[in-house]
Amino acid sequence: MPKAIIIGAGIAGIASAIRMAVKGYEVEVIEANTHAGGKLAEIEMNGFRFDAGPSLFTMPQYVDELFTLAGKNPKDYFEYQKLNEICNYFYEDGLRLTAYADVKKFAAEIDSKTESSAKEIHRFLQKSKTIYDVTNQVFLQRTLHKVKSYLHWDTVKSVFRFGQIDAFRTQAKANESFFTDNRVTQLFNRYATYNGSNPYQAPATLNVIPHFEYEFGAFLPNGGMYSITKSLVKLAEDLGVNFTFNTKVDEIVYKAEGRGWQAEGVKIGGQIQKADIVISNLDIWFTYKNLLKEIPAPKKLLNQERSSSALIFYWGVKGTFEELDLHNILFAADYKAEFDAIWNEKTIYNDPTVYINITSKYLKEDAPTGCENWFVMINVPANIGQNWDKLIAEAKAQIINKINKALKIDLTEHIICEKILDPRSLEIKTGSYQGSLYGNSANNQFSAFLRHPNFTSKIKNLYFCGGSVHPGGGIPLALLSAKIIDENLKIPKS
Repeated sequence: MPKAIIIGAGIAGIASAIRMAVKGYEVEVIEANTHAGGKLAEIEMNGFRFDAGPSLFTMPQYVDELFTLAGKNPKDYFEYQKLNEICNYFYEDGLRLTAYADVKKFAAEIDSKTESSAKEIHRFLQKSKTIYDVTNQVFLQRTLHKVKSYLHWDTVKSVFRFGQIDAFRTQAKANESFFTDNRVTQLFNRYATYNGSNPYQAPATLNVIPHFEYEFGAFLPNGGMYSITKSLVKLAEDLGVNFTFNTKVDEIVYKAEGRGWQAEGVKIGGQIQKADIVISNLDIWFTYKNLLKEIPAPKKLLNQERSSSALIFYWGVKGTFEELDLHNILFAADYKAEFDAIWNEKTIYNDPTVYINITSKYLKEDAPTGCENWFVMINVPANIGQNWDKLIAEAKAQIINKINKALKIDLTEHIICEKILDPRSLEIKTGSYQGSLYGNSANNQFSAFLRHPNFTSKIKNLYFCGGSVHPGGGIPLALLSAKIIDENLKIPKS
């Protein structure tokens, strides 16, 4: 039986392990942390439970697919509920909007409360669907780095429709042309942050992202986001996958093969573990820097601008707040100034947009009775040596002031306990270079082609998955990176 070693038990690493096991491999997953999940982890303190990282669940079919691929019933492992309300939006001028999952209801909300019309919403979401139809099979479901990907008829059709993906103007500029009301423009500009990018620089192709929510829906897993990790680990173990935690891989081992090299395993503590296939779920920057030290790194790809990072406060909060739901956004008054601060000045804006996720609204066990678990996040630049202690203290005060203004409360009286995740600790805990959440940013119309492929022509049988490589960051794309590997390798002869 051929053997596969997966380096890292992030969501893409676990998905790769499942796919390799189904394909007939003996699979070993080696993880430096004491738990699986990478960014998709959880935090418990003082009776509160928090999802540590990703908090929005879309495209659940990509998770379900792994169970059906293994011949299992997804519901035996994992269940989720569809949300009727995707997000609540709070503006500095007092406007409050609810993004309903029902598009007609959402359009009516926009029509009745803003200067934009329901027609504008429907027109925009139709454009979002068009971008998805053109890009899905070509840019998301397949590698961009093999000739065979371009020999499909749907690829040819997509090439002829390339102009429809709106790649040559910024997302912000495109959205200004769609919406009369600047506040609605701001709402849809926000989707650039889903892959850590700047809507005032990133191509309008990113307007594909709302389609995932408004066409397919937004969901909450029973048990929270971390139940995705737990259910997939259980599936992997049921398929015979072995997980080794608290173990760091020192390097990827390879041997000469023709004019190049071929992966033959990994080295741990001076000992070589042999494998026919090696898949790295580690950030591609650290994969080259730490595990492939003798292989020339693709500098052009690795030196691309990194995505933004996050500053997260996990607050156990006494009391319940009816104005808030599962997902909530308190917008900055000047959105462009906020992104200029993050991307040009590499600092935190003094009026940051605040995201609040409260799973206890739906999962009562996530907080003690009469309390709520607040995951409070702002977008911040990647770590390049800023004075984070000073920035965090200032940002905390600004965030609390913003929440106090919106909810007419004194939040400091309600916070029972606190943990903080910043770009420095994010890099240490998840192996994300500079604490960037999504690898490279998408602030370039060619960014899809500037992500590292899921393989390297220099070393046979070595593959890469996760948010720092093609097709990108976030749970759906990370899962697709594992699928692309699955569909582009052959089982070595034993």
